[in-house]
Parts: sequence; C-alpha cells; structure tokens
Amino acid sequence: MTGTTDPARMRTNRAALTHKIRYAVRRPDRWVPHLRRLGRDWKLRLTTRDHVAYYRAVMKADAAKSPSRAVGSATPERWLALGQMQFDYLVRHGLTPDDRMLEIGCGNLRAGWRFIDHLDTGHYHGIDISPEILIAAGDTLAERGLQEKLPHLGLVRDLRLASLPAGHFTVVHAHSVFSHCPLAVIDECLSHIARVMAPGAFFDFTFNRTEGKQHHVLREDFYYRTDTLVELARSHGLTARLMEDWEQLPHKQSKIRVTTA
Repeated sequence: MTGTTDPARMRTNRAALTHKIRYAVRRPDRWVPHLRRLGRDWKLRLTTRDHVAYYRAVMKADAAKSPSRAVGSATPERWLALGQMQFDYLVRHGLTPDDRMLEIGCGNLRAGWRFIDHLDTGHYHGIDISPEILIAAGDTLAERGLQEKLPHLGLVRDLRLASLPAGHFTVVHAHSVFSHCPLAVIDECLSHIARVMAPGAFFDFTFNRTEGKQHHVLREDFYYRTDTLVELARSHGLTARLMEDWEQLPHKQSKIRVTTA
C-alpha cells in the first residue's frame, strides 16, 4: 500500500461516473460488491433518520460478517499491522503510560488493545456508535488478557461527547472516523472536543484527503481538502495542522493534529 502523497490519487474523484466506469473495467470483480453497497445505501437512506444512524446500520451489517473487515482490515495480518502503525506513531509522538487517552471510534480495539496495554490502569476510554463492534471490542479485550487494565468502553449516539469529563484527556485519537463522516458530524465533534481536552492535549484524526473536488461515495467514504478541515477547526478556536510524517507511512488516509489555544 502506498502512502497518501500520490498526486494522481489525490486528484481522483471517486464519485465521478468516468472514474466508476474505469474502475469497473479495471476491477470487474468489485462491480457486484459495489452494486450490493449501492442497494444498501438506498435502503438505509429510507430507513435511518441521520448519518450516525445510517453508519451505525452499516457497521451492524459489516460486523455481522467480520468485525475486522468492519473496521477496514481485510485480513488478520492487516488488522494487526494497522493497529501497530497507529500505536507506534503515537509512541513516537510522546504517548506515555500516564497519559489519559480517549479513542473516538475505538472499533474492535484494532489499535486500542495496544494502547490499553501501554497505558496505566484505567487510563483508556474508547467510544463507538456501534453496539455490535463494542461487543467485538470486549472479545478482543478478553483475548488479549487486558481486563485488569480497567479500560472504559462506551456506546454513544453522537459525537457531542456529553457524557465525558471536562478537561480530562491528554491524548484524543480518531482513526478512520472522519473518513466516514459528512462535514456536519465532523463539525459537531470539533465544536465539543476542546471541553474534554486537558491543557496541552492534542487530538489526532485521520481523513480521506483530496486535492480536487470534495466528494463522497455512497455516504460511506468522504473526501476532504486539508484546508477545509483546518478552517473548520479554526472556527471553533482550535489550531490544526497536517502531520507530514504520517504521510510517509503505508496508509491511504492523511492525519491532522488539533490543539487548543
């Protein structure tokens, strides 16, 4: 897998008909799965009230087949590798056992089990919108023998973070969350994130980056320009910057770091 800096990939509009036709010709094996996703998209548009409910239904369907695939890992090896990549990156950026960490969209603890193992007891708090994926997170916790680390795993209905303590978390992390969110949901999170961050804390999140037209595919995958998200953070009194060192890693999403004033 290449990093995020491929110029051609950065300019690709995956919602464009011409791209879909070229992709179908190049990857005929992916056409039937895409049609299935298209059918699911139309069904969920009619049966869910908002995007969080929509994506909760997507996660329910995907987790029923495979929790690891539901969080974007096609194989157990890739699940382990992506978790290790996230963990190593934050450790290089100073994550210590006494940090108090919030992971937004913790999934089935792909990276979370490593954070839990690294952090002091009770210092990890993971939240997710999907009850099914949190059940899988509990399974991961048991499989790794980390019950004594007393992590907090919580189900949430939105990203307002209303149930979390003010000024508590020194590190906030959201991997492959905003890549599945419309701008309104990202705005909701950014408008509340500063309340739960301790002085000097940072919030890292990944996103699908484009240098062309902003677009989405089936309301499941959203592509944004960096300056759009930087300006959105600034509108809430936050400072945001693209993490250039993450760009060199074998991952297709980019990363932004947000800090408070």
